[in-house]
Amino acid sequence: MPAPADSPVSTPDLGDLMHVAFRRLRRGWSEQLAPFDLTPYQFRALQALAGGVAAATGVTEGLRLKDLAERLRIAPRSATEVIDQLQDQGLVERRPDPADRRATRIVLTEDGARVREQVREERRRQAGDYFSVLSEKDRAELARILSELVRSHP
Repeated sequence: MPAPADSPVSTPDLGDLMHVAFRRLRRGWSEQLAPFDLTPYQFRALQALAGGVAAATGVTEGLRLKDLAERLRIAPRSATEVIDQLQDQGLVERRPDPADRRATRIVLTEDGARVREQVREERRRQAGDYFSVLSEKDRAELARILSELVRSHP
C-alpha cells in the first residue's frame, strides 16, 4: 500500500524510487536508439566526441581513444570496439593527432553530428512526455534537486 503523501520517505525508498523512474526513462531511450542502429554506449561516445570542439575556433579536435574511454568509464579495448562500430557506420573517423604523430584522435563526421542531434531531439521529446505528468513548478524543483545531487557526487 502506498504511503500517504505527507509521510516521510526513507532514504532507501528514495533510492528505489529514483532507480525505478530512471530505468523506465532509460528503457524508452534504449528503444529510441534502435532506428538509428546505435547502442547506449555508442550514443554516449557521440555525445562525448561532440564535446571535443575548440571553443575559440569551432574546429573539431576530437579525443584520443584513451580519453574517450575515461569519459565513458569503460576499458580502452571496449572503447575501441565502440569506435570501430561507429566508424563502420560512417559516424566517426580517426585522424592523425597534430600534436603527436604517433597518436590518433576520434572525431565526429557530419553524419555523426547529424545523427547525434536527431537522437537528442527525440530524447528531449520523450523526456518531455515522461515528465509531462509533473507541473512546471515540480519539474523545476526536480531539476534543482537532481542538479544538487550531481554536483555533490561527481
